[in-house]
Amino acid sequence: MAGWLGNTLKVRVTAQAERGRANAAVETIIAEALGVPRKYAQVVAGRTSPRKVVEIIGLSEAEVYRRLSS
Repeated sequence: MAGWLGNTLKVRVTAQAERGRANAAVETIIAEALGVPRKYAQVVAGRTSPRKVVEIIGLSEAEVYRRLSS
Protein backbone atom coordinates (compact mmCIF):
# COMPACT_ATOMS: atom_id res chain seq x y z
CA MET A 1 0.00 0.00 0.00
CA ALA A 2 1.27 3.43 -0.89
CA GLY A 3 -0.73 5.28 1.78
CA TRP A 4 -3.39 7.94 2.07
CA LEU A 5 -3.84 10.72 -0.47
CA GLY A 6 -6.41 12.90 1.28
CA ASN A 7 -9.44 10.65 1.85
CA THR A 8 -8.29 8.20 -0.82
CA LEU A 9 -6.21 5.12 -0.10
CA LYS A 10 -3.55 4.64 -2.76
CA VAL A 11 -2.73 1.00 -3.50
CA ARG A 12 -0.05 -0.13 -5.93
CA VAL A 13 -0.18 -3.56 -7.53
CA THR A 14 2.07 -5.28 -10.03
CA ALA A 15 -0.68 -7.47 -11.48
CA GLN A 16 -1.71 -6.74 -15.04
CA ALA A 17 -5.06 -5.03 -15.60
CA GLU A 18 -6.45 -7.96 -17.56
CA ARG A 19 -9.06 -10.56 -16.69
CA GLY A 20 -9.59 -9.00 -13.25
CA ARG A 21 -6.07 -9.70 -12.01
CA ALA A 22 -5.39 -6.15 -10.83
CA ASN A 23 -8.78 -5.96 -9.08
CA ALA A 24 -8.08 -9.25 -7.33
CA ALA A 25 -4.68 -7.95 -6.23
CA VAL A 26 -6.27 -4.78 -4.81
CA GLU A 27 -8.84 -6.86 -2.91
CA THR A 28 -6.12 -9.13 -1.52
CA ILE A 29 -3.86 -6.30 -0.38
CA ILE A 30 -6.67 -4.43 1.34
CA ALA A 31 -8.08 -7.56 2.98
CA GLU A 32 -4.66 -8.54 4.31
CA ALA A 33 -4.06 -5.03 5.67
CA LEU A 34 -7.43 -5.12 7.43
CA GLY A 35 -7.03 -8.67 8.72
CA VAL A 36 -10.19 -9.94 7.05
CA PRO A 37 -10.80 -12.69 4.48
CA ARG A 38 -10.43 -11.54 0.86
CA LYS A 39 -14.11 -12.14 0.16
CA TYR A 40 -14.86 -9.32 2.66
CA ALA A 41 -13.08 -6.72 0.48
CA GLN A 42 -14.67 -6.40 -2.94
CA VAL A 43 -14.27 -3.91 -5.76
CA VAL A 44 -17.84 -2.69 -6.34
CA ALA A 45 -17.20 0.21 -8.73
CA GLY A 46 -14.45 1.16 -11.14
CA ARG A 47 -13.55 -2.36 -12.20
CA THR A 48 -12.01 -1.03 -15.44
CA SER A 49 -10.77 2.26 -13.98
CA PRO A 50 -7.64 3.12 -12.00
CA ARG A 51 -9.96 4.62 -9.34
CA LYS A 52 -11.98 1.95 -7.59
CA VAL A 53 -14.53 1.74 -4.82
CA VAL A 54 -13.94 -1.18 -2.47
CA GLU A 55 -16.68 -2.38 -0.13
CA ILE A 56 -15.51 -3.82 3.18
CA ILE A 57 -17.97 -6.23 4.78
CA GLY A 58 -18.16 -6.61 8.55
CA LEU A 59 -16.23 -3.47 9.59
CA SER A 60 -17.43 0.05 10.23
CA GLU A 61 -15.90 2.91 8.29
CA ALA A 62 -14.17 4.11 11.46
CA GLU A 63 -12.67 0.66 12.05
CA VAL A 64 -11.40 0.48 8.46
CA TYR A 65 -9.65 3.85 8.85
CA ARG A 66 -8.22 2.82 12.22
CA ARG A 67 -6.80 -0.45 10.91
CA LEU A 68 -5.36 1.09 7.76
CA SER A 69 -3.82 4.02 9.62
CA SER A 70 -1.94 1.93 12.15
